[in-house]
Amino acid sequence: METNLETGNTSPLPPRLALKGASKSFGQVRALIDGNLVLMPGEVHALLGENGAGKSTLVKILAGVHAPDTGEMEIDGSARHFASPADARDAGIAVIYQEPTLFFDLSIAENIYMGRQPIDRLGRIDFDAMHREVAGLLASLGVDLKPKQLVRGLSIADQQVIEIAKALSLNANVLIMDEPTAALSLPEVERLFTIVRTLRERGAAILFITHRLEEVFALTQHVTIMRDGAKVFDAPTAEMTTAGIVAKMVGRDLATFYPKAEVMPGEVRLSVRGLTRTGVFKDVSFDVRAGEIVALAGLVGAGRSEVARAIFGIDPLDGGEVHVAGRRLAPGRPELAVKAGLAMVPEDRRQQGLALELSIARNASMTVLGRLTRFGLISSGREESLARDWGARLRLKASDLLAPAGTLSGGNQQKVVLGKWLATGPKVLIIDEPTRGIDVGAKAEVYAALSDLVRDGMAVLMISSELPEVLGMADRVLVMHEGRISAEIERAHANEERIMRAALGQDDIHLGRAA
Repeated sequence: METNLETGNTSPLPPRLALKGASKSFGQVRALIDGNLVLMPGEVHALLGENGAGKSTLVKILAGVHAPDTGEMEIDGSARHFASPADARDAGIAVIYQEPTLFFDLSIAENIYMGRQPIDRLGRIDFDAMHREVAGLLASLGVDLKPKQLVRGLSIADQQVIEIAKALSLNANVLIMDEPTAALSLPEVERLFTIVRTLRERGAAILFITHRLEEVFALTQHVTIMRDGAKVFDAPTAEMTTAGIVAKMVGRDLATFYPKAEVMPGEVRLSVRGLTRTGVFKDVSFDVRAGEIVALAGLVGAGRSEVARAIFGIDPLDGGEVHVAGRRLAPGRPELAVKAGLAMVPEDRRQQGLALELSIARNASMTVLGRLTRFGLISSGREESLARDWGARLRLKASDLLAPAGTLSGGNQQKVVLGKWLATGPKVLIIDEPTRGIDVGAKAEVYAALSDLVRDGMAVLMISSELPEVLGMADRVLVMHEGRISAEIERAHANEERIMRAALGQDDIHLGRAA
């Protein structure tokens, strides 16, 4: 029995996959400098790093999308070279992306066997055989899906299961999962984890890419960290800590990761009383004060985003009142909410927060174009000046403000949306899932921006599904369960167990100031 020098793993079997010394350049840009990765049979292996660290380039080399400029690859001990994604697929490598690419108007079975359907002796598609095969695959994954179901209408979680079943039908032994939990609820994440553990027990190697560090410790056995195109650290997960991972990824101590400003809360800026929308939420009441971050926590479907949308006037109300700085808002009128000093950064920045094809500068100034107009024409100079000012304050990384907003990374897109609303000079900021889908470094910068805002006296209502984020940034936590606030917890009393108990409706907790 030999010890693998790269991973320290003692196994009689060769690695499922070994990539050594891989590099890739695009013109003058060195996207991957020294790509090294070893995936062992029966292992879930985390690949971590900020956006731009080289993860995507490495994955595309493994998937046969890019050919490396240098380097070697072995699959189960045999040297391989991929000229196309088909080569990687034939070698047993499958990639499960964050947003699956399926044919919505075809059945699950048709999607899984697209282009390679079984044929009967008359040369026709053997649907009975295909449905039997797919039923067996789905049953082996422990999911309640039917081969004949159309994909349209299925959740992202179910679509990912279909992609996993497709990989198994191709006899894949290496599965690459790229941010698979970003759009999933907690129960859906648990189901995915169960499937991943089942695959690991069967001897598959899973490369798991995530920005959620709690998932690393819950699921993986090994961690590889990349920075600036190269591997900078590699160790068993059991030997790592959250603080150690953050330090290796971004070169900063965890103590500075959540730079929560200690501010004495001032006057009430946002007052919500008896907010009700039949079948969605009921009798929601709370206050948010100047210099305070109040987190709205709870499980997906509890009504958090719906409450925020109703406060801002996007969704209708059946009862209740909203006041901003003592001024009552007319329901269903977002434009009046903005005039009163309310701003809202939505959860889905790509669909609801940005016009991706428009320039960064135009997106950043979209909420205040009236101030930038002279004689009916928008002053491009003033527009760029405003974007440059907010870009500097929020540490926006963009070489050209006239480039489309869609060219930015997720973290920088979030900064543009935030800057767009801060340009209105709001008294209250509602921010829904402020760091979803962005890397650890960008998260730290968003947290720093929020801390600066409350230090300057803004009131912030933050909706978040990430408990470390809630605990790290919130002065108070309001937990929702089935459309009601089930707990109000002051920062000093907040912990993950109390929040989860309240989110599951196990008891009502009021530790701190009443709403």
